[in-house]
Amino acid sequence: MNRDQYNQQLLDFIHQSPTPFHAVENMKEAFDAAGFQALSEDKSWNLTAGERYYVTRNDSSIIAFVMGKQSSVDTGMRMVGAHTDSPCLKIKPNPELKKGSYFQLGVEVYGGVLLNPWFDRDLSIAGRVVFKSDVSGPQQALINFKRPVAVIPSLAIHLDRDANSKRTINSQTDIPPILFKGGADHAGEKEDFRALLATELKRELGSSDRTVMDYDLYLYDCQPPAITGLNEDFISSARLDNLLSCFTGMQALLEAGDHVTSMLICNDHEEVGSTSASGANGPMLQSLLERIHPDAEERSRAISQSLLVSTDNAHGVHPNYSDKHDVNHGPIINDGPVIKTNANQRYATNSVTSSLFRHLCGQQGVPVQSFVNRTDMGCGSTIGPITAANIGVQTLDVGVPTFAMHSIRELAGVDDAHNLFRVLKGFFNTESSLVIS
Repeated sequence: MNRDQYNQQLLDFIHQSPTPFHAVENMKEAFDAAGFQALSEDKSWNLTAGERYYVTRNDSSIIAFVMGKQSSVDTGMRMVGAHTDSPCLKIKPNPELKKGSYFQLGVEVYGGVLLNPWFDRDLSIAGRVVFKSDVSGPQQALINFKRPVAVIPSLAIHLDRDANSKRTINSQTDIPPILFKGGADHAGEKEDFRALLATELKRELGSSDRTVMDYDLYLYDCQPPAITGLNEDFISSARLDNLLSCFTGMQALLEAGDHVTSMLICNDHEEVGSTSASGANGPMLQSLLERIHPDAEERSRAISQSLLVSTDNAHGVHPNYSDKHDVNHGPIINDGPVIKTNANQRYATNSVTSSLFRHLCGQQGVPVQSFVNRTDMGCGSTIGPITAANIGVQTLDVGVPTFAMHSIRELAGVDDAHNLFRVLKGFFNTESSLVIS
């Protein structure tokens, strides 16, 4: 697959994945089409060497893997990690707000959202809804309005002359979106958000009447992803952090051979600390490894020879804010994937794991860059250190350089995701040792 084909598929995947639930559903469809077998955690597993499998948890995290024909006790496992969630606005359980003549929704801030860009956007709603009908108990379904249904208007500068220098955002009072103007035509039932959801469920799923019990719903920007720049150098999209890595890992695994065990782990809840049943700081991966290797000694031997490549976007050097970077560690968009290092273990990279990745990049003819935070600035983190600590696997953190991380719309390079895919595909297909003696 050439670069342009790859990027178009990436944009389509992101556009069709407004929430972690949708991302996992789309990944399941891709794995199903490629012959992967779905596993259920509440059933017995009979794993066969050379076969391909996946398992989900909470419908928002997924682990897909190829059972190598060679025992991973001898070869180790090739593991790629990413996360399905992105910073956003989540709708509260009792969200109805009526201010003046307008119907609004109360929202929570999910993760480290850059809030300013959420104003004056055409917003839609998507996520998971749990409902019941007269003929059945609780069921769940994905929902996606797929059209602009909400907006958070800015306050006019005439009413806030200091807006460009002093305006701050109160996350409780300033960001509730407007859905419609109230009044006689929008009274009663239509001002019950669950009733609005029931109407949408009827439109999306069919004619049956349903009562909405609860939901996990999020706002998202309707503007589709695009290739931008005068020379079409950039990818502009919501949720590049971190659906770009999920898609890249998925495509690499779809092209993995069956000689060695290869695995893609896409966890939810990274943006809020990873501590959940389906997060990287939960038991999902450990539970799966125990079922692949029930014998504790064999499992430890396999892990000791394995490598996890934690993929999560890196900060490219913004030309207007270049002083925010260490002068010797400033990644440039379209100059290759980035190895991320931090002395305080906010990233899991060390000299051994970075050298292994540099070797993989060299084999594919892909340039590689380095990122280290300015010493006087704090550092973000990833699933890398958490997973390394939980299962004891040697790990490194890498990613493609981006601008506007955690904004409603982020910017990456047209070369970088495809180059990372080439490296991860090579990683999944290498049979050489992952241990440097």
